[in-house]
Amino acid sequence: MLKSRATRTIWVLLLIEFLDELVFGAREAAWPLISRDLGLTYAQIGVLLGVPLLFSNVVEPILGILADVWRRRALILGGGLCFVGALLLTGFSQGFTTLLVAFMVFGPASGAFVSLAQATLMDLAPHRHEQNMARWTFAGSVGVLAGSLAIGALAWLGWGWRGLFLAFAALAALLVAVAWRQPLDKPGAVVASPLAGLRQGLPAALALLRRAKVVRWLLLLEFSDLMLDILLGFLALYFVDVTGATPAQAGLAVTVWTGVGLLGDFLLIPLLERVSGLRYLRLSALLELLLFSAFLLAPGYGVRLALIGLLGFFNAGWYSILQGRLYSTLPEQSGAVLALKNVSGLFGALIPLALGLVAQRAGLGPTMWLLLLGPVALLVGLPSGQRGSEVGDQRSETRD
Repeated sequence: MLKSRATRTIWVLLLIEFLDELVFGAREAAWPLISRDLGLTYAQIGVLLGVPLLFSNVVEPILGILADVWRRRALILGGGLCFVGALLLTGFSQGFTTLLVAFMVFGPASGAFVSLAQATLMDLAPHRHEQNMARWTFAGSVGVLAGSLAIGALAWLGWGWRGLFLAFAALAALLVAVAWRQPLDKPGAVVASPLAGLRQGLPAALALLRRAKVVRWLLLLEFSDLMLDILLGFLALYFVDVTGATPAQAGLAVTVWTGVGLLGDFLLIPLLERVSGLRYLRLSALLELLLFSAFLLAPGYGVRLALIGLLGFFNAGWYSILQGRLYSTLPEQSGAVLALKNVSGLFGALIPLALGLVAQRAGLGPTMWLLLLGPVALLVGLPSGQRGSEVGDQRSETRD
């Protein structure tokens, strides 16, 4: 009975990630439609990508700290309700300002609803962080693909994007109702007032930033995002504005990137049972460096489409392995992991904003070359040698 209940909880947590990435995949593929409908500039798109992320990374560390010492269940469910509200506001947006407010609500809501669901999944199996992160990432990849397919279908049919976000709000409300019946509190958490929890947890979380291994995984996570979410954020715009593709063709490119990436995420699950995650990361970073350079230099839509598929395949596992290593470095502190990730995310939030401003001045084509800093950072920053390569060394990291 207990095992069956835990399995149901795992499925609900994975569905939360699926929904979050469903919304994300649809939004990223819909940027050409949204920008045309609302008359957005590159600078405004950079603000919409960067400022809500910056705001979220200020608020979410508080949620992460409270999740270890206070009522995690209340935080997750409250975040779910705000998640629904942000989707409704997005669907009804009529201009830049309204959309910015919607995205600023959506960021912390996703942090409470989705990120704390991830922390709960990590707590269910403390010795299988990389493997369960691979499952989490696969669920998210399915969502991204489904979202981009939905927008591609809407573009092909000539329909608008607003109704889709209102439908997402209905799905989110249903999932919150299902999650309401699950045991989401952290075992052994101290039930105290939020203020007392912050006074207890904040100094301890900040002290963790003095640990070199913690800082390493945080920085690598931020740089790796250049070839993950940040690339996805600019991908449809790049195809439309730089290569001259139609919005439907841009949607297809996003679908290929996410679809082939889904296959990579699926194959990664059994691969991590046999191969060191860090060894795989080094090889894939080198391949991404070469493939993305070729993508930017390639002539014609067809060649770029094939290369973007390969890029989506070989970046599989970047987030799941790096995030899994961070969780393993801080056992039984899953909330602190999220808090620290958001502290480092203050730096990461400036990246899309800076890229948007550079693209406004220099053009999107030259700006895309800056994304190569992602694989370069992994090649330079990943630990080398046999000791750092083996999966079993996660245990030594927890004693650091």
